[in-house]
Amino acid sequence: MRYISTRSPSTDAADPKRFCEILLEGLAPDGGLYLPDHYPQVDAAMLEKWRGLAYADLAFEVLTLYIDDIPAQDLKAICQKTYTEEVFGTPEIVPLRALEPGLFLEALSNGPTLAFKDIAMQLLGNLFEYELARRHEELNILGATSGDTGSAAEYAMRGKKGVRVFMTSPNGRMSPFQQAQMFSLQDGNIHNIAVDGVFDDCQDIVKAVSNDLDFKRQYRIGTVNSINWARLMAQVVYYFAGYFQATHGTPGAARKAPPKVSFTVPSGNFGNVCAGHVARMMGLPIDKLVVATNENDVLDEFFRTGVYRVRGSADTHETSSPSMDISKASNFERFVFDLLDKNGQQTKELFADQLSRHGNFDLSASSAFHGVPQNYGFASGKSTHADRLRTIQSVYDSFGDIIDTHTADGVKVARENLTPGVPMIVLETALPIKFAATIVEALGRLPARPARFEGIEALPKRVQVLPADAHAIKAYIARNVH
Repeated sequence: MRYISTRSPSTDAADPKRFCEILLEGLAPDGGLYLPDHYPQVDAAMLEKWRGLAYADLAFEVLTLYIDDIPAQDLKAICQKTYTEEVFGTPEIVPLRALEPGLFLEALSNGPTLAFKDIAMQLLGNLFEYELARRHEELNILGATSGDTGSAAEYAMRGKKGVRVFMTSPNGRMSPFQQAQMFSLQDGNIHNIAVDGVFDDCQDIVKAVSNDLDFKRQYRIGTVNSINWARLMAQVVYYFAGYFQATHGTPGAARKAPPKVSFTVPSGNFGNVCAGHVARMMGLPIDKLVVATNENDVLDEFFRTGVYRVRGSADTHETSSPSMDISKASNFERFVFDLLDKNGQQTKELFADQLSRHGNFDLSASSAFHGVPQNYGFASGKSTHADRLRTIQSVYDSFGDIIDTHTADGVKVARENLTPGVPMIVLETALPIKFAATIVEALGRLPARPARFEGIEALPKRVQVLPADAHAIKAYIARNVH
């Protein structure tokens, strides 16, 4: 398997790289995002062979299709080390539970930081440590978080040999619980930077630093955001796991074709749902991929109209599902690259030229856009604060189940996109304790808090506040790399 940039002039002329090269590199030198030069295909026979595998074994089967420069026995050991009941709380790792007829929740939030980011980040930490030891090198990870990526990355990397983490976040725009998870860490290799701005400013800084190739090489800068293909690749696995659980008892071998399922994914940066897109392109029988946004509805607007229009900081709403308060969806470039039949030149013109000059681009007249529902399965919808409150209330009243605010966005939009006979799986993104204030507003009670997080908000904080300026971040990194 080889990897190319979404901005490569052509797939033939590209300089393809192997997995371990892009694992440590993050963003491509041309500013694009890495993708495999083809999507490996799975068929009905492979699906039936994988059905019933333990999660770690399923992860190995999927990942080995994308990784050919780590010996199979080593990759298997990394998967076995990562996906354990001890770390994720259940033997299934991502158990499925029925919410109402035809609607399921896939629990992705049982890891160390109570958010779906743990599923990929725990693997990424072990992959980094393995590859850095093999190369006798060190890596300085620069990341941006709107809430959950940061803590998941820091918990995955704390104490890892050869790794430092510099995590930017929007100052004052995460929930108190999210801030406490990150800022209370005292590990010497973890550096929290609160940026005076919004998440998009943090993300722009990460890209600006990554695009300074001299600085990137001098200070060995890597990324853990979903611009890193390895993280997105790890997320592909739980689409397969959800599919197998939802279709249990209806094996494809007994039918003319494997049964289909749909997924609804709360989405701000398009990384989580992009993994679903990859799974569908591999041949997983996905009917619909439903993108659920909050009031920051850039993605919903695109899938309804064909216009991708980013917002500035002043127009990015601060909401009760803050991890989706994003107006520049970094991973969206990967989907557009596929939509344009892997035309890297056209992708670059849209994202590096037109978007930077005008803040938008319009594909509404493109035949490729009009084929999105049929050819790629995408649908979308939007949820507001009032919708979140109503959804949290209805789920609790009907099922005694408390869901977090982002998952509530997903459930609301999923209910609008149900198809009779096709199971709909909503990807749970976090446990509700991370957004306690809105749960209290909706239900008049606090959600349960795992014992290990009791009193976390009162712990001493270790964080540096800096302006939304790439030069200030680079200076901070330079001072703290030794």
